[in-house]
Amino acid sequence: QVQLVESGGGLVQAGGSLRLSCAASGRTFSRYAMGWFRQAPGKEREFVAAINWNGERTRYADSVKGRFTISRDNAKNTEYLQMNSLKPKDTAVYYCAAAQIEGTVVTRRDEYNYWGQGTQVTVSS
Repeated sequence: QVQLVESGGGLVQAGGSLRLSCAASGRTFSRYAMGWFRQAPGKEREFVAAINWNGERTRYADSVKGRFTISRDNAKNTEYLQMNSLKPKDTAVYYCAAAQIEGTVVTRRDEYNYWGQGTQVTVSS
């Protein structure tokens, strides 16, 4: 079992930055592929970024490539999402997720086993 708790969301102006954190419980955090998803009102939850177990592989949605950076610190059982040059269309609830898959990055929502409760990110124009 893994429990995930996000933090770092908030209100920011367009062009600003935020860093989301996802703290995971359990001693096997390093065995999980991790990811970030987001869900805007009236829309489906969509993939944002993913990272493999040791941080050597990452993948991004085209909409955030070059602006967002995913990382992880296995010693701290924590995943991060650095978001720069934020746009109003980035407004959503952001969720971190963990997948019991070693080696590769995971981009499909249905392959993730555990989810956090979400943190709201609002970007004003």
